[in-house]
Amino acid sequence: MKKKLGLIITLVLFTIGCSNQKQSKKLPLIIDADTANEVDDLFALVRAVGAPEFDLLGISSAQFHISPLATDSTVKESQKINEDIMRLLKRKDIPLPLGSNDPLISDKTPQASEAAYFIIEKAHEMGKDEKLNLVILGSCTNVASAILLDSTIVPKIRVHYLGFWHNPKSNTYDKKEFNSGNDTLAVNYLLDYPKLDLSVMTATTSQHLVFEKKKVDKELKTKGALAEYLINRWETYNRWWTTEDPLKEKWIMWDVAIIEALAHPEWATKEEFLTPKENRQRNIKIYTDIDTEKMQADYWAHIEAQLK
Repeated sequence: MKKKLGLIITLVLFTIGCSNQKQSKKLPLIIDADTANEVDDLFALVRAVGAPEFDLLGISSAQFHISPLATDSTVKESQKINEDIMRLLKRKDIPLPLGSNDPLISDKTPQASEAAYFIIEKAHEMGKDEKLNLVILGSCTNVASAILLDSTIVPKIRVHYLGFWHNPKSNTYDKKEFNSGNDTLAVNYLLDYPKLDLSVMTATTSQHLVFEKKKVDKELKTKGALAEYLINRWETYNRWWTTEDPLKEKWIMWDVAIIEALAHPEWATKEEFLTPKENRQRNIKIYTDIDTEKMQADYWAHIEAQLK
């Protein structure tokens, strides 16, 4: 009896140890960001850098050519802000590959870029039981191009995309959304690709994570150059798509939602749905709910540690 009890205890302790080891393992990821497009990208990147949950292998820059504020080189604008944030965080160790400045011209022709080749390289470096997590905060150009350049990376990656609108009850999609509009061919390429592990944080779900300027000022004012950089971005960016809230007292943190959901999957509900009717019919995963209160509290706890 004692031997049997001892065996049970040993098995329980072994199971707990394996579970803790699994939970403590960092998520290998690359973030692909159209950082110069808006404000939330900057806040999302600061949350991801130095996060204990992530092994951040790189941050690539993405284009956003359909913005009315777009120049002829949006990817370089994103690149500059990525470089600024890493400089302010004193993180010279994180690669910042430059993405494509143009969307796909066909679903058979990649837009080759430093970012696309970097994704391929890191995907092939993954161990046998590992997958590289690709987090798309803007257009899908760089990730789609990486797959077009080397489709053998597909079994080695998981794609996490922030985009389009979705009604979970009717399973209907609206791709007339900013991120999706910046490269519709690339979005559909990822939706259509068989066996590609694709999860989507929709605009429908992420829109509920809202930061208030009063809270931002309380947490960031007089706390150094990085904090002032974030505040300045909020205050000076021209929110061209709405006339509501002209004083910019609130801001939807779309991109922060997907970063927090990856860091704390227990705070998000993810379900399987069939792809849109016009796409290849296969199952993808879509976030349908997030705990915004816990995400906000976690965000500011992380930022406080970053600013020390």
